[in-house]
Amino acid sequence: MTKNKLQNGSDEISSSKLLSDCKRIVIKIGSALLVDATRGTVHRSWLKALAEDIARCRKRGQEVVIVSSGAIAIGRRHLNFGSGILKLEESQAAAATGMIRLAHAYEELLAHHDVTLAQILLTLDDSEDRRRYLNARNTINTLLKVGAVPLINENDTVATDEIRFGDNDRLAARVAAMISADALVLLSDIDGLYTTDPGKSEHAEFVPVVRKITPEIDAMGGSANSDTGSGGMTTKLAAARIAMSAGCSMVISKGKVERPLKALEDGARCTWFLPEATPRSARKEWIAGSLKTHGTIIIDAGAVSALSSGKSLLPAGVSDVKGNFERGDAVVVCSVDDQVLAHGLSAYSAGDVAMIKGHKTSEIEALLGYRGRDEIIHRDDLVIM
Repeated sequence: MTKNKLQNGSDEISSSKLLSDCKRIVIKIGSALLVDATRGTVHRSWLKALAEDIARCRKRGQEVVIVSSGAIAIGRRHLNFGSGILKLEESQAAAATGMIRLAHAYEELLAHHDVTLAQILLTLDDSEDRRRYLNARNTINTLLKVGAVPLINENDTVATDEIRFGDNDRLAARVAAMISADALVLLSDIDGLYTTDPGKSEHAEFVPVVRKITPEIDAMGGSANSDTGSGGMTTKLAAARIAMSAGCSMVISKGKVERPLKALEDGARCTWFLPEATPRSARKEWIAGSLKTHGTIIIDAGAVSALSSGKSLLPAGVSDVKGNFERGDAVVVCSVDDQVLAHGLSAYSAGDVAMIKGHKTSEIEALLGYRGRDEIIHRDDLVIM
């Protein structure tokens, strides 16, 4: 097994171990890997090999999410838009026809491995609006729970400049942070980070590991060097910053090889961005210290005991609710004697909590008229103080 040496000396890391230890992986695939820019068609042989990699990950119990570029590059040829920069409305039209062809190719090739594909289109607004964020997160988590592979792309057909990511590197990082992924794999036409553009300078040095995005690391970013895609090293560093802040490792690896994930595990050159925290601890820290609380949920002695033993907060244990909060807002959890016990993200609004407090989970639908989550605060969204 080939290992990459750490930038600071004697320690070593193993791409194979880093990937195989992951429970949840997000894979971002660039346009240059997927699309024949001249003909506007999918590189089926390459995608077929990638499907084998994904099936291999699935067989060892890993959850996989795909963030794919390529829809506009495919669609523009079918609409005869020609070369050059497209207008926004032309890009949207190209995406509308290209995504159909792209998704069909993924679906067909993954079906050979009995893998179910599910398409999700997101905009920047979906990752910043709290309610949309939760809906997207819950949808992706549900798909992964039932064994499907979500295929995600920016919703270019409706997004305007003001609500666009503009590149799928940052979209992939937002998705990875959203679902608490363990690793984000950026498959690209470059094999990692260099101190300067290796195509322009013979003095460019390869950087195998990054543990913190410093100004010096930021200065290594450059512009896109592919006519097919919209990302460059600058967007990849921005993606790394997002991923690392969520406790998610990120790797940049050259995808222009057959079975690129296997090649990565076998020791292909790459750059790993390694955070100090894990996804779980980063999320807990975010809930505990970075979010403004909007209300208080008061719980009885039985619920206090349940929370202290690592369980979720159920409606039956709630005695009262204060404040005006919405679904997904951060709240304080207190005992009946006003002792602060925890911070958490509520799965229900203050009004809904008031209606179901003290009741059994089985009564939620009858009380509210819809069936939401069983827990008012799930243990993964709860931080004991």
